[in-house]
Amino acid sequence: MKLNHRIFGLVVAGVIGAVGLDAEDTWLQPERPTATPGATGRLSLTSAAGFNGAETAIKPEGVARMTCVLGGEPLVLAVTGEGERTLEFAAAWGRPGVAVAVVELKPVVRELAAEAVERYFREIHAGEALRAEWAAVPEPRRWRERVVKSAKCFVRVGEPAAAERAWTAPVGSPLEIVPERDPTMLRVGDELPVRVLRRGAPAAGLALSYVSAGESREYVVFTDAEGRARARLDLAGAWIVRGVELRRMAETELEWESDFATMVVEVR
Repeated sequence: MKLNHRIFGLVVAGVIGAVGLDAEDTWLQPERPTATPGATGRLSLTSAAGFNGAETAIKPEGVARMTCVLGGEPLVLAVTGEGERTLEFAAAWGRPGVAVAVVELKPVVRELAAEAVERYFREIHAGEALRAEWAAVPEPRRWRERVVKSAKCFVRVGEPAAAERAWTAPVGSPLEIVPERDPTMLRVGDELPVRVLRRGAPAAGLALSYVSAGESREYVVFTDAEGRARARLDLAGAWIVRGVELRRMAETELEWESDFATMVVEVR
């Protein structure tokens, strides 16, 4: 990837870095980004260290919620199979519109070795406040983190009505990335403006990474006070937008909690 790509945002980090390992991505991706009304849409959920192809399948019992809407109307999103590297879903596209599919996972608790924490901070582009909180933890320091992940993607079914903007409606994920332009009509060179919500409120100062499929570089922007940011998508194919919100907890059993959110779009 060329290193002179421009990064856009209302608040911009100016960071182009390698995709990380501790902040493993989980994403949902359609078999095809477009479909005809009446067809059955197939989608795959996987996790991997970077947006470089399927690696680890999520077990069906790890799914907390499956949501799908088409033109603002709810659809059934069902698990259809468990592959070696992906969990498979299907939905029936019964009418024209933009389908929004979201899968949320049940919370999991993980532990990090103390020496891995700084690498994790770098991967999620954590600010100095989080680093200071970690530095203030008395020895012996432990890192136990409750992790919640949600993944979103889109399918363009037939020819949606010109006035349709159902894809701008949040679906209620703990941390959610919402596009502010039609995510199924992106072309090379277009900007993708988004807003990020945490429990329905703007998530300000959150680092978002834009990564093109198969690339080892990420473009990082920070959301503004209204949770908004944007970046230019300058390669064709699938892109992932990812963000992680990490918080210190007051519980004695756990020290940290995080919400991971991903959104996959296709650029023509």
